[in-house]
Amino acid sequence: MNFIEKIFKKECDDSVHLQLIRYGKGDYKGRAPISIAKTSKVKLKSGFEFANDFVSFAAGLDDLKFDGFIWSKNPLEGVDLQGQKKTGKWVYEVADLSSEEVKKIGDQAYYLLLNCDEKGVKLKIKKKLPKPGKDEEKIDDKFCQMEIDADKFEKARSDFFWDIGECKKASAVHEFIIRGIEIPAELRDSKDFALVREKSKRVGKLIRHIKIDNSEKEESVDFEA
Repeated sequence: MNFIEKIFKKECDDSVHLQLIRYGKGDYKGRAPISIAKTSKVKLKSGFEFANDFVSFAAGLDDLKFDGFIWSKNPLEGVDLQGQKKTGKWVYEVADLSSEEVKKIGDQAYYLLLNCDEKGVKLKIKKKLPKPGKDEEKIDDKFCQMEIDADKFEKARSDFFWDIGECKKASAVHEFIIRGIEIPAELRDSKDFALVREKSKRVGKLIRHIKIDNSEKEESVDFEA
């Protein structure tokens, strides 16, 4: 289940929280863009927010090998990988990472910036995350790109566009309206602002704007994560 679906289904977990810590109070439009189209292949494109979800989806299709970079808040457990701590995060450069290993570290990773090109799966994700605060016009809607066989269309649609029916193509962008930030009681007097930012919950509203073939619809939900 991707992080947008989790918000709508009121199943916010740590993976959702990690997506939201980049935001302060305000109205953030045009975020987490994603699209799907079916021709002779299935092509998906998205912003950086869906990197982990794209990698997780690909790892669930077959026994694949991935290469690229993994960002983590803490050292990864359960896998034999060597990382380096940079600017407060652990960074791992990997090659030949298996689907099973991806599944083991999926919940631990901050971002999986991984690529794959085998067994009918082509996944390409950029190596560096965009800087926080970019305005709507500068958002990269091709940060993640994936191409898979046409017979996987319904699986991809149900994963990333669970809230629509049959279609040939669809796209969505999201608006995060952060109304408040709830600081844990034990951190209200803390001067460790990075820790406060990381541990505080965002309270607000998510609006999902969807285009389906030749129609459009909008959905919204209040959240705390």
